[in-house]
Amino acid sequence: MKGKEIERRRNTRVAFETTVYVSRAGENASDDIIRSRNTRDVSMKGLYCVSNEVLPKDTRCHVEMVLSGTSSELRLHFTGKVVRTSQDGMGIEFEQMDPDSFFHLRNVLYYNTGDPERINREILGEDT
Repeated sequence: MKGKEIERRRNTRVAFETTVYVSRAGENASDDIIRSRNTRDVSMKGLYCVSNEVLPKDTRCHVEMVLSGTSSELRLHFTGKVVRTSQDGMGIEFEQMDPDSFFHLRNVLYYNTGDPERINREILGEDT
């Protein structure tokens, strides 16, 4: 269909803005860390990091997501891969996360979507 994009994404995404730090993974990892104060399209499978700096597509990376509360700060850790780039940022697909990061990310989605049960179905692979 010309002029219209077909939505192929299956996971629920939420408009959740937070600070993330992205760095290359692997032996040739750079000391450069990309800091973004703006994310969008956060899901259990990845996020979009709004930034003037981007890593090349297919680059393996580490992502640290900062969740700030009134009295504490929590940092979630993911490994992933850059799956798309644009002038305003990059899409990162999560490949691994520790159990605590999984738990807290799931809660972010629960509280920022109108359908927490859909998140459960996606995690179980029942909502595809």
